[in-house]
Amino acid sequence: MSKGGVYFPPKLRWMLKRALDDTEGFWGEIAEELYWFKRWDKVFTWDYPRFKWFEGGLTNLSYNCVDYNVKRGRGNRAAIIYENGEGLPNKVLTYNQLHFEVKRFAAALKALGVERGDRVTIYMPMVPEAAVAMLATTRLGAMHSVVFGGFGYGALAERIADAESKIVVTADVGYRRGREVPLKPVVDKALETAGKTVKHVIMLKRSEKELPMTPERDMLWEEALEKGRGTSVEAVQTRADEPAFILYTSGTTAKPKGVVHLHGGYQVYIYAMAKWVYGMNENDVWWATSDIGWIVGHSYVVYAPLLFGCSTIMYEGVPDHPAPDIWWHIIEKHGVTRIFTSPTAVRALMKYGDEWPKKHDLSSLELVVCAGEVLNPPAWEWLQKKVLEDRVPVIDHMWQTESSGPMVGNPYGIALLPTKPGSATIPLPGVDADVVDDEGRPVPPGVKGHFICRRPFPGLTPTIWRNEERYFREYWNRIPGVYYTGDAAIKDEDGYIWFVGRVDEVIKIAAHRIGTIEIESALLKHPAVAEAAVVGKPDPLKGETACAFVVLRNEFSPSEKLKEELRGLVKKTLGPIVIVGDVYFVSKLPKTRSGKIMRRLIKAIVTNQQLGDYSTIEDETAIEEIKRAVQV
Repeated sequence: MSKGGVYFPPKLRWMLKRALDDTEGFWGEIAEELYWFKRWDKVFTWDYPRFKWFEGGLTNLSYNCVDYNVKRGRGNRAAIIYENGEGLPNKVLTYNQLHFEVKRFAAALKALGVERGDRVTIYMPMVPEAAVAMLATTRLGAMHSVVFGGFGYGALAERIADAESKIVVTADVGYRRGREVPLKPVVDKALETAGKTVKHVIMLKRSEKELPMTPERDMLWEEALEKGRGTSVEAVQTRADEPAFILYTSGTTAKPKGVVHLHGGYQVYIYAMAKWVYGMNENDVWWATSDIGWIVGHSYVVYAPLLFGCSTIMYEGVPDHPAPDIWWHIIEKHGVTRIFTSPTAVRALMKYGDEWPKKHDLSSLELVVCAGEVLNPPAWEWLQKKVLEDRVPVIDHMWQTESSGPMVGNPYGIALLPTKPGSATIPLPGVDADVVDDEGRPVPPGVKGHFICRRPFPGLTPTIWRNEERYFREYWNRIPGVYYTGDAAIKDEDGYIWFVGRVDEVIKIAAHRIGTIEIESALLKHPAVAEAAVVGKPDPLKGETACAFVVLRNEFSPSEKLKEELRGLVKKTLGPIVIVGDVYFVSKLPKTRSGKIMRRLIKAIVTNQQLGDYSTIEDETAIEEIKRAVQV
């Protein structure tokens, strides 16, 4: 995988070394670029596995995002630009307007009894009011728990109950593909079983329909604002180690984990990585296409762009409705300078061909970044070569809900390294990462192993909400002494990291470990293939064989001949050892609502196991389609 001899510019080499040699000086210096009510006493303390960042410091995430920008004269600049594919009017909030709305909603929450340390569940569509609710909550020193607006009542109830939320903020509906998506009825149903701690539900009304409202508990957004009228709410001076929010991420069979992020380390890390990886600056029109229900939405739709004082786009809708060029249209309309999207979205747009992006002037774009899954070489090549004609870099990178921001990437903001399609590039400054075997020993270049971190960094979650024991067990004790990510990877001779899937997504064929993503990338080279998901299937002779589920591009049809072509392509690309036993053609793959293919679910169906928790799934009919395909 390595071509050998990649040149690392002096500044990058210096930063990588200094981050490890002088951790406190390195992180303390970048933290100085944010506002602190009181400077910290010590940058970093670590009593394995517990750690603290910026101990003694007083700050506030919301203050840095809103008030501080107004104080620095950015009040009339666009802060949030609301766009959609649903035919609704777009909306712009300047920093002055955002400041006004955040203070008003914080006053409303305070009047309803929200105090420092309380939890507020936010179950909202991608509208500016959702960001206002987040910022108002952190302004008070309370914690938000944002739950993606596509979750069903069971998943919502579980998250409300675990967080013991005092307030739920919602809307009557969201909009998707021209249809209304009910939200308030889902909240009502969830609160039938999880409502013990919830005192009030605040609803943003968007449609003409009248919905039942529970007296004393439910109120409209405007009614809540009225309750806070006349109340002045200054930002609480939170300790650096106080939680800003809880964000739930699914386990495989156990209940979802409430990942906790803190006011101090979180803001320093997402700010630093935005600067070093994305080259973010105050003049950007930034667009991360994620929903706020995911960590990308928290860090790079809301918080980091506002820390920089730039303009951030909130988009409600999907990439191909009402037409496959809606995203290209928005880039042209607003002069978007940098966009962050998912490989799934790229593959979805690729399905429609090159003519749609070519209708638009994309000259404002300076950078495209992808994360969520590996950006397979065919998808990278389409975007880099055909859509953008090599004018701007398309870079892949990797991170987790637990890391709050990038862990591995191409440090565009420091020095752009050569791209190796399919690789996430290098562990970033301050991320002491490696690829190791089951005992924690480094593996040689080209050998698959576990991707781990040898020490904490400021954005790393220090705990799971009310379950510290689970946090230590799952992250720090799998391979004692290091942080275990659960990702399988290869490091090449240049230090580039190639992710091959989750550790449980590696197939062992005749004692050879093959990453499912490697096989999927090979399948995607075929012009007929739009998407592919591969899992291992037990085989009495070889241990496992690969089982592939393929979504075809619109102009192609399933056939036995095509199956053989695909098997042959995998063998030709990866070698005869890689045997694809079954190829199934389906119209959709089970994915999370953030676009990740749920290979674990597919594997459970193929091997006739329990499905476990799949509350994050976007479309449950995809499960039935996989079941039908396997049974035929």
